[in-house]
Amino acid sequence: MKTLLGLACLVLALPAAGQDAERGKLLYDTHCGGCHYERVHDRLRTKIKDLADLRDEVARWVPQTKRQFTLDEREDIVQYLNASHYRIGLAPRPAPGAK
Repeated sequence: MKTLLGLACLVLALPAAGQDAERGKLLYDTHCGGCHYERVHDRLRTKIKDLADLRDEVARWVPQTKRQFTLDEREDIVQYLNASHYRIGLAPRPAPGAK
């Protein structure tokens, strides 16, 4: 019974994780994209080595937006940037044209 309950919680949590990254994209596009475009995250030389670094970098730049982000909103931005650019702890994106 515990296993079934644990599996149900995991399945229900998966869509929520996707929503966080979607909300993070909306927040990023609305409040961050005005000053720089997303290619800034595609640099070959980056100091972002793990999620803690990414969280620190988001926190460092938040004051530039002149908006008070909640911790959840900051985490949503981190999740979006990780899923879309950094891929820390995630499978690499397939190469274009790869099957």
